[in-house]
Order: sequence, then structure tokens, then C-alpha cells
Amino acid sequence: MKAFRAMLERGLRATIEPVVSWLVRRRIHPNLISTAGFVLTCSSGYFFHQHHVRTAGLLILLGGVLDIFDGTVARRTGLASPFGAFYDSTLDRLSEIIVYLGLLSLYNDYRLELGDVGMIYAVMLAMSGSLMISYTRARAEGLGMRCDVGMMQRAERVILIGFAALLFGEATLLGVRGLALSSVIVGLAVLTNATVLQRILWVYKHTRPDGRPEPEVALSPPAAEAPGSEPPGA
Repeated sequence: MKAFRAMLERGLRATIEPVVSWLVRRRIHPNLISTAGFVLTCSSGYFFHQHHVRTAGLLILLGGVLDIFDGTVARRTGLASPFGAFYDSTLDRLSEIIVYLGLLSLYNDYRLELGDVGMIYAVMLAMSGSLMISYTRARAEGLGMRCDVGMMQRAERVILIGFAALLFGEATLLGVRGLALSSVIVGLAVLTNATVLQRILWVYKHTRPDGRPEPEVALSPPAAEAPGSEPPGA
């Protein structure tokens, strides 16, 4: 899974390299890019609420691309900062909550056609699992450990929800009656919480009896303190 994710990220970065270079040449501030990504992603929550599901999916994917831009631009321009990392991470969590609230509104309106009230609980479980994935990583890093294990990191969640939403309403096996989106949300409800459990067990396994992390998983001082945007895999 990590190898596939790395390959996909390399391909995407190569595709967007001309845009990144343009942003770097003009020294566009990474916090501005983070804000633009936040606005796009939050807009997708509104479009879910308005039942324009495919528009919402496109906006999620565009917001995810900008989430790659900000960190790269920050590093290349030397404009990375501790506040930038905090700001980017906070906006990511807020935008994710808004997306799930939009999905909650969508499934509340269509609960009879799209799988009864059970889908509302699935959305809530997916949201809580997604937020806990980020929390467990942040808490582990507070203990000096780089905890990025698990399959349902932010990039995967963005891609799955975005592309499933693009299929919504299409007369295909995966798109009819929202089957693709419903399946992705149920999958996220299970796998995000499984990833949280995986991270809890990972931290337990790699923590010494005195509470210190094992040397092979400990953050080096430069990595722990380096200013910059949050990695996209949180």
C-alpha cells in the first residue's frame, strides 16, 4: 500500500511540477495556498449539502492537490514556519469536518433511497476515525515518534471520497444510486478506526518501559523541530 501511494504521489508531483515552479518563482506564500485549499474543500461540503455531489467530488480533489502545493512551495521558497505547519494542519481538520457534515446532510435527505439511517452512523464513524488518525499521529509526534503507519491516511481519504463522489448518480455498477460513495463511506468507517487501533498498537510496541520511544522510530531533533507544512499523509 505504501509503495502504491508513493508511486501515485510521485506521478502527481511530476504532473503538477510546472504549477509548483510558477508559484515558487512568484513567491506565493504557502499559507495563502493552504487557505485556498481550505476554501475549496469547505465548498465541497456545501455542495454535498445542496446535492451537487459530483461538483463536491471535484472540489475535494482540487483541494487535495493544493494540499500538496503548500508544503512543497514552503520548502522551496524558504517560507516554511512553525505557524505554517500548525495553520495547515488545523485547516485540514476543519475542512474534513465540514466535508463530513455535508455528507451527513446529503444522507439525511436521501436516507430512504440510499441505505436508510444506517448511512448517517457510517458517516459519523468515518469522521471520528479520520480525526482520530490525525490525533494519534500528532500525539505520537509529541512523544518524539514518527507514527505514520496505516492505510487510511489523508491522501487516501481525499482520493476515495473525491472519485466516489464523481461517480454519484452515474448509470454504472459503481455509481447507480450512490453505491460507490456509500461503499467508500462504509469502508472508511471501518478502516479509519482500524488504522487508529493499528497506531495505538504500534506506539505500544515501540515505546520503552520508561516511556521513551525506541531509537529506530524516534524523531531526530531537526525533523521534530523543522518548520513547514504538515505532511499530506497525516
